[in-house]
Amino acid sequence: MHGTLDSLFHAERRPLAALTAIAQDWRGLTSRALEPNGFYEPAFALAAAPFLGRDAQAILIWSRQSPARLVGLFPLRIARRYGLGPNVLAGWLHPYATLGTPLVERDNADGVIAAWLTHIARDPALPSIAFLPTQTVDGAFCKALDRVLVARGLRHADFGRHRRAHLAPGRDRAGYLTEASGAKHRKELPRRRRRLAELGAISHEIVTREPDVARALDHFFVLEANGWKGSAGTAATQSEDTRDFFRAAVTGLARDGKVRIDVLSVGGRAIAATIVLRSGDTMFGWKTAYDETYAKYSPGAQLMLDLTQSVLADASVARLDSCTSAGHPLVEHLWGDRLSIADRLIGVRPERSAAFSAACALETMRRTGLHYAKALRDRLRG
Repeated sequence: MHGTLDSLFHAERRPLAALTAIAQDWRGLTSRALEPNGFYEPAFALAAAPFLGRDAQAILIWSRQSPARLVGLFPLRIARRYGLGPNVLAGWLHPYATLGTPLVERDNADGVIAAWLTHIARDPALPSIAFLPTQTVDGAFCKALDRVLVARGLRHADFGRHRRAHLAPGRDRAGYLTEASGAKHRKELPRRRRRLAELGAISHEIVTREPDVARALDHFFVLEANGWKGSAGTAATQSEDTRDFFRAAVTGLARDGKVRIDVLSVGGRAIAATIVLRSGDTMFGWKTAYDETYAKYSPGAQLMLDLTQSVLADASVARLDSCTSAGHPLVEHLWGDRLSIADRLIGVRPERSAAFSAACALETMRRTGLHYAKALRDRLRG
């Protein structure tokens, strides 16, 4: 099988920051991806690389046809995840990304994934354990990965499985909100909106053009800085690196037509803003901020309702990933769909079965320790 793969694909490893040179090939791959990932769009990932991925690399899979075509992109880091334990080849993720699905061309996806695994197994500089964070368990990539792992007899395990809100209306787009949201919520939001309208005319603006996106991003920055994140010192504008990353990522995506910023205003004053990324037919609800002085009118939920209605009216959008934590109140009341997410550990070299078993035990211990540390922190704060 390996010989056949060698005749079809060529694999190489490069620093992530050096991938500007193949940005056009990368964009082409995103349009053919088996499963879209807005955080691995070149405009977003290359903006994050100098700030959040200085040690990040990528395994690239190319077709051997002429001209060669980029058919796989797997961002990664070699990480000491378990302290004194073995190194792990971890998919590259950072605090501003919530999905780690690699980009794989939908045609011959199994072959591309197999070529990736073969490259790791043959490279002595790479660990024998791969860790893929935040994968969509029921998504097309994981289904293809499962087929390849079973065919190769490779051991794997999922950790941290959870479900987050997801908008996937299918064909019944007109009746989606009625079916998905509770009766109480359907009544309460319009009542609060009527009260909000007493303060001034309400407008919902969808911004997509690059010059307008820069202005809308400023609205987001102000709203976030004046809210709880500003009080906690974690607002984007409170770090020069974070602010520059936001600007570079959002304006770069705007040039590619892959971002929108929705702004809710009352009497000409912006009171809520949300940044939505797009890749293929999928949108990703990246960031939301609102004016907390209007909290009794639920400005964040009002804007999310407007966003939902506009997405339902756009047949080119198949789904919208909330990118939120499980149980997040902003969208769980509006959307009836849930996306299953998990981290996946893979033993790449069958002969290193003991190393995989050790990694599974260490991963379990790590998560247990983090759980109790978080519980203790919350107890002390409370």
